[in-house]
Amino acid sequence: MRISTKGRYALRLMLDIAMQEADKPISIKDIAKRQMISEKYLEQIISILNKAGYVKSIRGAQGGYVLRRKPQEYTVGMILRTTEGSLAPVECVGEEACECDRMADCVTQKIWQKINDAVNDVVDHITLEDLLNWQKEKQDEQ
Repeated sequence: MRISTKGRYALRLMLDIAMQEADKPISIKDIAKRQMISEKYLEQIISILNKAGYVKSIRGAQGGYVLRRKPQEYTVGMILRTTEGSLAPVECVGEEACECDRMADCVTQKIWQKINDAVNDVVDHITLEDLLNWQKEKQDEQ
């Protein structure tokens, strides 16, 4: 399993919005500048996050995006699964696992299941608020 730029940028985008004032809309243009990511690519990602109900679009000259919920209500897993789909290392494990002819005799499936469980445990227990706190700690160190 490898997280694509879409998943990584979605986390950065959500973190950027969370770092700003909660009620002040943030434009994609501003996020693109701060994060050094293509505006067009961020527009694709924000569309996915908007459809998922994670962000709210505010129109107008002072428009942009705000989080729909508090940072502690988003997990890294939620954001990554929304943009990446399954985080399973192979097709025979995870929520969308497919049946395999070798399943009854396959001992390596246990390895894939353990990796899947470990990944899910990590991403489902780290919130956007945790990322905010880690970001603040990093800034304080500098």
